[in-house]
Amino acid sequence: MLNAAMIGLGWWGKELVRSAHDSKLMRFTRGVTLEPETVRDFAREMNLGIGTSYEDVLADRSIDAVVLATPHSKHRQQVEAAAAAGKHVFCEKPFALTVADAQAAIAACRKAGVALGVGHNRRLWPSMVKLKEVVSSPAFGTIMFAEGNYSHDILANTPLDNWRSAPQETKAGGMTGMGIHLLDGFSFLIGPMARVSALSTKRILPFESGDTTQVMLSFRNGATGTIATSLKTPGFVWRLAIYGSGMWVESLSETKVTICCRDGKPETFDVPQTNHIGANLDSFAAAALGQGKFQIDDAGIVHTVAALEAVFDSAERNGAWRDIA
Repeated sequence: MLNAAMIGLGWWGKELVRSAHDSKLMRFTRGVTLEPETVRDFAREMNLGIGTSYEDVLADRSIDAVVLATPHSKHRQQVEAAAAAGKHVFCEKPFALTVADAQAAIAACRKAGVALGVGHNRRLWPSMVKLKEVVSSPAFGTIMFAEGNYSHDILANTPLDNWRSAPQETKAGGMTGMGIHLLDGFSFLIGPMARVSALSTKRILPFESGDTTQVMLSFRNGATGTIATSLKTPGFVWRLAIYGSGMWVESLSETKVTICCRDGKPETFDVPQTNHIGANLDSFAAAALGQGKFQIDDAGIVHTVAALEAVFDSAERNGAWRDIA
């Protein structure tokens, strides 16, 4: 059993702890937050020891691993510190904001011989697993193009002094919090991306980095795609569709899928729900315990960061095409 500490106990950190509650591979025993009084009830419910020091956790010999749900710009430093302390490390997405930081953090883990996991749990969404199955089938034919939209207004009222609103943390509108899921989904389902052109606009929200982003991209296999994300539209919009020469398929939620075969008659249905967040953590825990490999290899982790960095670069240059490293 892997003993883990949760670093960052905001809303998502709490979700990670809850998702591992019934795991047979890992358990959370400590938590770190700068606001301990706000999580006392949660800590009591989950039997967590609470502190305010990351360094104390790294010095705790009873802790085997750390899980980071912290500001993006701190990830490299925190991953390197964990590796140096001999702790396995799971880091929420985006793993890094630059390829250089991603490569350095991975190198630290490999040098120390510790396992590394990243929070790309949407690869394990039941609908996305079904899309992978369909797209990989001979009947799907040649992948022609893909499109994705992930938009909502959940973060629209985030205070400007919150770290998620800082321009160095939230670049190109919602790309770090939302659009990255589409980039990683494209990488998972279609393959490596080659080039991007991105426009990020500031429509009505006060965030310095904008609120709405559009991305055009090409894949190394010749397919093309588009991504849209907005921080200000009602409800919760998730759609990732892939169009093949023989079929098309789309994910509309965690469990809802539409498939259209050669007869041109779309069929929409639900696949069974799973604990995909917990499954992603278990994949990491299995790697840490020597029982398997994490579901994404190092090259896949770096590639998603490279695509994200290229989007940032293009948006800063008013849509100039940028190669993905």
